Amino acid sequence: MKEGLLLFAHGARDSAWARPFEIVTERLRAARPGTPLVMAYLEFMSPDMDAAAEQLVAAGCTRVHVMPLFLGTGGHVRRDVPPLLDRLREQHGAAIEWQLHAPLGEQDAVLQAISQACLNVLE
Repeated sequence: MKEGLLLFAHGARDSAWARPFEIVTERLRAARPGTPLVMAYLEFMSPDMDAAAEQLVAAGCTRVHVMPLFLGTGGHVRRDVPPLLDRLREQHGAAIEWQLHAPLGEQDAVLQAISQACLNVLE
């Protein structure tokens, strides 16, 4: 089974907004050079989820971890992501497993890092 990582963020009209996500993508590629990964966006930027998924499928992935780079489970994660994944499941059938993970901001390591960054400004 070949695993891939689909990072998914909202997107913005201002390309500077994406810089932190590009840095994360670069760091992940450096840490896991053999793991296919693609950064995708809900709107305004490309690739979108469909195009990113196709890149991972073309790379031979049979399990794709979908990581929403959102601070919480808001409307986009609840309303927009599930139909996108349903469409991918319909297109690819059982050949590809699409595994949706909790949004990044709900993971303890991220909450700890945010808390520490806030504390650092007080020192």
